[in-house]
Amino acid sequence: MDGELLGYGLLLLVAYLIGSIPTGVLIARLTGGIDPRQVGSGRTGGTNALRAMGWKRGLTVALFDGCKGAVPVLIALYVQAPDVILALAGVFAVVGAWRSVFLGFHGGRGVATGIGAMFAIAPLVILLAAPVFLVVIGLSRYVSLGSLLGSAAAALIMLGLVMADIIPPGLLVFGVAGAVIVWLAHADNIDRLIHHQERKLDFTRSPRS
Repeated sequence: MDGELLGYGLLLLVAYLIGSIPTGVLIARLTGGIDPRQVGSGRTGGTNALRAMGWKRGLTVALFDGCKGAVPVLIALYVQAPDVILALAGVFAVVGAWRSVFLGFHGGRGVATGIGAMFAIAPLVILLAAPVFLVVIGLSRYVSLGSLLGSAAAALIMLGLVMADIIPPGLLVFGVAGAVIVWLAHADNIDRLIHHQERKLDFTRSPRS
């Protein structure tokens, strides 16, 4: 039992370290783009990378960030970890994306990493919650608002699926914890949204690089 617990602990540590990989910074360095920490919110995720380096590199960052969430969950699935550990692997990856040990516990907001983890944990939730995320962004052009409402919708959808016995209850840990982390990571965005100061997504602007 002790060895099993140690193994799960190492798995969660690996999940955090994978989540902590500073994708936005690495893409900027490898491609000669501007470090996203020097632009806009200073965050390293896909949205700010888009502002710093354009949509192609921004999309690349988002895709790799999604993989950071999916890979730890797939590892947990491979070793046949319990559902709660499966969920926690996703949670730790999101925490790593938000508070990366490689960036002095700075980072992105964990949204793409959370989406990747959820895709590996319960893809049906992504299918059902994606319209909320996309429609809110499409109508408001606030990525932050789409992320906030999308994560809340995902948690509620996951609860509904658990109550309907479609997915195991242990997986709900990720839905709830993931949404809480996303909301905490967006604390400054929430303040700007309340005061009508949030920056809208603009695909027409050229990147600074």
